[in-house]
Parts: sequence; structure tokens; C-alpha cells
Amino acid sequence: MLRAWLDRLLDRPAITEASVHDLPLTVVNTRPDIRTPDVIARVSEAFDLIARYTPHYCRHLQRDFAGVLVQRYACRGAFFPDQRICLVELTFTVNPDFTAAQVAATILHEGMHARLHALGFPLEMEDRARQERFCRRAEVEFGRLVPNGAAVIERALGTLAQSDDDVAPVIDEQLAAERIREVDRAALERRTRTDESRGS
Repeated sequence: MLRAWLDRLLDRPAITEASVHDLPLTVVNTRPDIRTPDVIARVSEAFDLIARYTPHYCRHLQRDFAGVLVQRYACRGAFFPDQRICLVELTFTVNPDFTAAQVAATILHEGMHARLHALGFPLEMEDRARQERFCRRAEVEFGRLVPNGAAVIERALGTLAQSDDDVAPVIDEQLAAERIREVDRAALERRTRTDESRGS
């Protein structure tokens, strides 16, 4: 019975529209334990960092993105070329283990995919690993300029050192969605039990 109730919660996202640096921002929040204002504030902070430390990239983002979407996803970020939408993963966005600079680096990374797409490079082309490396090099540049950018640089350089297959892995969308649902259900179950124990 608890599982069915949790599934109903997961199937009723709170959708909030806002804007960030002149771009439409949509937050699809399927997690009652995450405050949407916190999501919006963190995305705004990330864009502020990009605008301050790499303003040339921020101008590209404003041209190349049609909007920003925050929702649950299988990785930190993605770029959907057909809609020109930058996706940032919901739980990653507000996770206190990650800095605003790391969130900004993910947005910047997807912005580089958007730049390549705007220049006529299809994302499905065989040199996807080369494109990923192009995006990671922009992260390194950003990490060297932004305060507390060490984690950004470390992750980007680590990825650059990997093989082509590891730099640009293929994601099984269905399997990823199932795993996300299980993780979200477990998080909601923990929260429900905590709330019940506090009330007793």
C-alpha cells in the first residue's frame, strides 16, 4: 500500500515556470523532499558564475539554448537539440555535496553541445567522443577561472584521460528511468517513515 501511495506521489510532479538570465526555466519536481525555490536559486547562482567568470560562454548559452529544464534524469545534464533545451538533473542541482560551480560546469558543458549543434555538427556523429572532449575543455577553462573550481577541473581532466567509449558512454534510457524511480521511491519512503516517527 505504501509503495502504491509513493508511486502516486512520483507521478504528480510540481511544475514551476521561471526565468534565468533571460532564458525560460522549467522545474519538474517529482520529489516532495526537494524545495523548488532551492532549485531555482541554485540554477540562478550557477548562471551567475558563468556570466561573471566566462561571459563569452554566457552569451552563447543565451543564443543557443531555447530554455532550461530541471528534472530527474540519468546523468547530471543533457542537451536536447530538437528543442534546444538544456536539462539539468534535479537532485544533482540541490545536492549539498556539489558546489554551484559544479552545477555551472554541467550547464556550460551542455552549452558547448548546443554551440556545436548551432554550428551544424550533429550530436549523433561518429566523433561524439571528440565533441565530449571539446565540452570538457570548456569546463577546465571555467574551473580555472571560477573560485573553488578544483572539483570541476579534476572531473573534467579525469574524463579527458579516458578512452573514447568511456568519454561518451551510451545510456539505456529505460533502465535509467527504472533505477531513478527506485531511488526516488526509497527516498520518499525514508522521508515518510521519518515524518511518522517524529509524529508518534
